[in-house]
Amino acid sequence: MAEDINVLAASLFSEILVADQLVRTRLSRVLPKGMELSHFNVLNHLCFVSGERTPAQLADTFHLTRGAMTNTLNKLEWAGYVHVRPDWDDARRKLVSLSPAGRRARDQAITEITPIINQVVQELGADKVRAAIPVLRELRLKLGD
Repeated sequence: MAEDINVLAASLFSEILVADQLVRTRLSRVLPKGMELSHFNVLNHLCFVSGERTPAQLADTFHLTRGAMTNTLNKLEWAGYVHVRPDWDDARRKLVSLSPAGRRARDQAITEITPIINQVVQELGADKVRAAIPVLRELRLKLGD
């Protein structure tokens, strides 16, 4: 019984890891020049949150170290996609917001990514995708604990 669980767990994680790599590779090919998938993820997140975020909040959201998030934010700021400013209430912190250029870059990326995602959903079938989402969401929540 324990051996069956081990095989099942190994198969599940193997499929997830390979699918993750394939998705990342496919999406990275169509992102705007110079944009990495991690950049897109931050821009996309900032499109949906109201107000500014600290680098620490963003690092926590993406389960990254603060150093890794600072590196990503530096690249996004250099590209003009985000504004990083001091927090006037707490000089030790910085606040990050999406720039108009960042919104345009994110929108362009969505335009390029959407046909790829739609094709995969069509090929798998909407019912299979709908059935997979709750399982994947629960797995994400379990792993995020």
